[in-house]
Amino acid sequence: MEVEIGRVTHFYSHLCVAVLSLSDSLKLGDRIHFYGHATDFTQRVSSMEIDHHSIVWVKPGDNVALKVMQPVHVHDMVYRIVEENLEPVT
Repeated sequence: MEVEIGRVTHFYSHLCVAVLSLSDSLKLGDRIHFYGHATDFTQRVSSMEIDHHSIVWVKPGDNVALKVMQPVHVHDMVYRIVEENLEPVT
């Protein structure tokens, strides 16, 4: 399952860093999905910064910079992948 958490507002191609405007929280280790007209990939959040300071989690309303594995585009949507723990029914 995926939950929308924000949009890409800037992309710095020489650093491969995206700036996201968040509508939900995000933390290190979360799996996220970038999706747009020419973008569709998932990755784990490995590093995040606000005002050049490394952080481990961000709240809704924050603008956060994070390293991305592939180029993204302004207005691409960002989703958190919620990993469901499915236990067998006995």
